[in-house]
Amino acid sequence: MDQTLKFWKKGDWAAYFGLLANNLTNLLTMISLLLFVVGFPKEIVYGRIVPGFGLGVFLASCCYFVFGYLLSKQSGRNDITALPSGPSAPSIFTVTFLVILPVFKETNNAEFAFSLALVWCLFEALILIVGAFLGDTLRKLVPRTVLLSCLSGLGLLLLAMNPMLQSFETPVVAFVVLIIIFINWFGKSPIFAKIPTGFLLLAAGTALAWAFGLQSPEAISAALDTLGFNPPTFHADSLFSGIAHALPYLASAVPLGLSNYIFDLENIESAHAAGDPYKTRRVMLANGISSSIGALCGNPYPVTVYIGHAGWKSMGAGLGYSIATGLSMLVISLFGIGGLLLAVIPVSAIVPILVYVGIVTANQVVRETPKLEVPVIFICLFPWIGNWALSLANNVLTSAGTNAAKVTAEAMSHHGVYYNGMFHLGNGAPLSSLLWGCLAIFAIKNQPIRAAIVAVIAATLSFLGIIHSAAVAIAQPDLMPFVYAYLMVAGLFFIKYMMDRKKAQNPAEDEVAA
Repeated sequence: MDQTLKFWKKGDWAAYFGLLANNLTNLLTMISLLLFVVGFPKEIVYGRIVPGFGLGVFLASCCYFVFGYLLSKQSGRNDITALPSGPSAPSIFTVTFLVILPVFKETNNAEFAFSLALVWCLFEALILIVGAFLGDTLRKLVPRTVLLSCLSGLGLLLLAMNPMLQSFETPVVAFVVLIIIFINWFGKSPIFAKIPTGFLLLAAGTALAWAFGLQSPEAISAALDTLGFNPPTFHADSLFSGIAHALPYLASAVPLGLSNYIFDLENIESAHAAGDPYKTRRVMLANGISSSIGALCGNPYPVTVYIGHAGWKSMGAGLGYSIATGLSMLVISLFGIGGLLLAVIPVSAIVPILVYVGIVTANQVVRETPKLEVPVIFICLFPWIGNWALSLANNVLTSAGTNAAKVTAEAMSHHGVYYNGMFHLGNGAPLSSLLWGCLAIFAIKNQPIRAAIVAVIAATLSFLGIIHSAAVAIAQPDLMPFVYAYLMVAGLFFIKYMMDRKKAQNPAEDEVAA
């Protein structure tokens, strides 16, 4: 074995704590939604779903560790950073609110809702497995600027924005942590250089939180009640029993499955741009198979390549942080100790790390983008901004005990809130960001036929309700204007192509006209 290859580096500590915090946040969010919003029985949540959840993340992280090791051996480099793994965060909300909640409320049958959710996850996994054989082709067809720009939107709006808001809710903790990040990870002259920065951040944040009374001893006592050993169990019977009833709910799996697929492509491209050229098919298959095994063992939430490879790499992380996070998630899930950890270590000490990762992810596209293509970065951001604003608006309305239908979009528009615009711009953000990025870059580089093809694809996806809509359905009346608009855009690009062709055939006429 190459003695220069280290499985654990100093930078792995910071990456480990950051990635573990992200995974833990999603785990606790999932548990809270299932217990307190859905009202699912504790024995299903802690006894089946949580252990399967930990197992799925662990399997993916093992695969990523092996892929990193193989890449290091093949390239002869010792600076390879493993891909980060975790559950698909959008799936946590989608599966919970579109499958588990409505089925459980309608039937009052937790077993039935559980089985349908497992089928949903398996269908998501199959999309990744089938798509694994197309991933390299799509990465060649979609310009790097577009893939990285879409990822920058995801990083800033989905990964970093809410943690930044949380930081401003607890400034006495988060501000010090943020400034240490700026000094040590963005700067060149670190403070307390002999202490690993990841440990320093958590130690400083935890000390400040307890000093200002933001952590509660009672929370530790409550978290102790969730402790107990729950190994993953095989739930093939539940899964197969739900197949016959799952079809009406699988429509929502199509757009989210495609979104997860795009996430993976973007994160793999990000790793390539950072110098770690992982094989697309291998990574996609690992995600699909890990999600399938997780579903068979009770986890209805698929796993994916997590955003932030460039951020973890910039910290000096290598191979160890990813598998260490996966192993920790498995242990935490089996013994139910996630709540205990967050009762001791405040979230406000952790979330600034996610702000850093979001910034580094967005900064990567700035470094990699040619000057002519820079506008594409900002065009790709708009669907993500719409998605974030839409989620925020819906959450505010729900908190007030109402919804957009009751308040009406017209009433909101009188106060400068263009809800219909947010709804259509934000829904399907992963795909629409990609499509608009392609339209922009092909327009800038004068490739009208490629742009026309993208516009036709966008029209088709709008017709099917996969983008600009909350649910899949054919020829929805409110989506037909988008279908017509995209087709007109395709026509415009075709006209541009014909004009360019004529100009190339008759250059003399153009000179005379000039």
